[in-house]
Amino acid sequence: MQDVPSKQRNEEARRSPCLFPMASPSLGLDQPTHAALGRLTGGISPIALGLAYSDWVQHLMASPDKQMDLVRKAQHAWSQYLGYCFMSCFDPSCGACIAPLPQDKRFRNEAWQRWPYLQIHQGFLLTQQWWQDATTDILGVSKHHEDVTSFVARQLLDMVSPANSPATNPEVMAETLATGGQNLVKGAAHLMEDLQRHVHCEPPVGTENYVVGRNLATTPGQVILRNELIELIQYTPATEAVHPEPVLIVPAWIMKYYILDLSPENSLVKYLVEKGHTVFMVSWKNPSVDDRDFGMEDYRRLGVMAALDAVRATVPGQRAHGVGYCLGGTLLSIAAAAMAGDDDDRLATLTLFAAQTDFTEAGELMLFIDEAQVGFLENIMAQKGYLDAKQMAGAFQLLRSNDLVWSAMVQAYLMGKRRPIFDLMAWNSDTTRMPARMHSEYLRQLFLGNDLADERYRADGRPVSLRDIRIPVFAVSTLSDHVAPWRSVYKIHAQTNADVTFVISNGGHNAGIVNPPQNSKRFHQIATHDDLAAYLDPDSWQERAVHHVGSWWPCWQDWLAAHSGEPTEPPPMGAPQNGFVPLCRAPGTYVLEP
Repeated sequence: MQDVPSKQRNEEARRSPCLFPMASPSLGLDQPTHAALGRLTGGISPIALGLAYSDWVQHLMASPDKQMDLVRKAQHAWSQYLGYCFMSCFDPSCGACIAPLPQDKRFRNEAWQRWPYLQIHQGFLLTQQWWQDATTDILGVSKHHEDVTSFVARQLLDMVSPANSPATNPEVMAETLATGGQNLVKGAAHLMEDLQRHVHCEPPVGTENYVVGRNLATTPGQVILRNELIELIQYTPATEAVHPEPVLIVPAWIMKYYILDLSPENSLVKYLVEKGHTVFMVSWKNPSVDDRDFGMEDYRRLGVMAALDAVRATVPGQRAHGVGYCLGGTLLSIAAAAMAGDDDDRLATLTLFAAQTDFTEAGELMLFIDEAQVGFLENIMAQKGYLDAKQMAGAFQLLRSNDLVWSAMVQAYLMGKRRPIFDLMAWNSDTTRMPARMHSEYLRQLFLGNDLADERYRADGRPVSLRDIRIPVFAVSTLSDHVAPWRSVYKIHAQTNADVTFVISNGGHNAGIVNPPQNSKRFHQIATHDDLAAYLDPDSWQERAVHHVGSWWPCWQDWLAAHSGEPTEPPPMGAPQNGFVPLCRAPGTYVLEP
């Protein structure tokens, strides 16, 4: 029972047809062509980009009013800029003609406020503003194509930003003069080292200082279940008494589980264990080509449900606190809805970290998801059997290219200084793959079809409804999340028949969740909405929710304790009498697979 062989794969999933065609002679050259293009474009469909560009340029050509408006804006910008350049030569303290966006950190250094760099970056920002106007608010262009065109224009402009050139970046010029050019020598060495690592598929410099099992994922525990998709870790209790209800955490399989068990000072698992909770963690297998036919239903059954069976066997008679992160939270919501429909009451509460259950406002990630893009990816995956981690990482980096790409390159290759690697960055480089079938189902059913929110999604052959969920819900969102925007996460309020405690934390999709109490830079808002009360829209909620300085972890732990019984003796490790024998020590074997 603790180690399920591959021959026992879910028969229903094996028999049901794939959502997209796998490689076969009848497909001719389509799949190899798309696969070759995918390697060149990082998995981004040139057809999808072409459709967006065509939609934009044709409607712009048919809009003389918009054209004239853009001409007027260009004339006004040039007039404003030339006047500013003249005035600033005599009065450097005169007000800037344009301010960078709040999230744009490229020109904050005082060196950018002096001639001629002040004039250079002001001209760039005016150009950037004009192109934003040129790619938006054109009658007839679809919203998706407008977003894609605007995004691409922004990416191209960021490439030629004055911050990226040693001749127009005053910080680089100052460093070059101070070091006699040694910064550029070091930068060239850094570039060559990074290229070599890229060619040999090696992780970034500095990640070798973080090793899973040595200074990452070190919370003691035992693997008590291993099947084709997961290992289930039960953590060793750290207190003499524990709350009777166990905590089952389901992370996303797009990431290694130990984002929630990083270095000891940043480990959510360690925090929970030390607060008297019995914690179980799902560790997903990193799929290979042999796992191409695993689908979403396999992940629910062999993941969530198999883990829940083991938890109930280990802690009999107790309901569990279900916790899901990102895609793992979406899957856990599906499982919870299916369980509620079957009168399965093994969940006491449901906690969602940056997890979406409605994908109508799924944020900038939707830039890479439309019919053309999904079809392109399906052909790539059909040949390889999985979606390569590098293609996913590239898409996420583009969403924050200024922070994750260009500013990092400036520091490493022009300033000659490498940014220090910390535990979250080391985890981020430990990438995973996505099975072809599962990823296609995920994109089509959830992102494109929004089947879960519209009650068309099927689990065990039957449609599930989130309205069947009536257990208390704790949902965490983050302000700077490009993957699961907080307003999208907020939709859980209208989808369930549950009391929802909602949190907005500062930070992004990862840093806002890895939120230890000792971090003094954190803050959050929190409020509980009674299911019987009138609906409150997101902006009204944000106006009324209580502000707290510090991490949301203690608030969540208090909420868990309030929905738990009085502490009692810790349960044994595993349940040998039921076949769940400890197999090896945490962090297990699946997390170590490349």
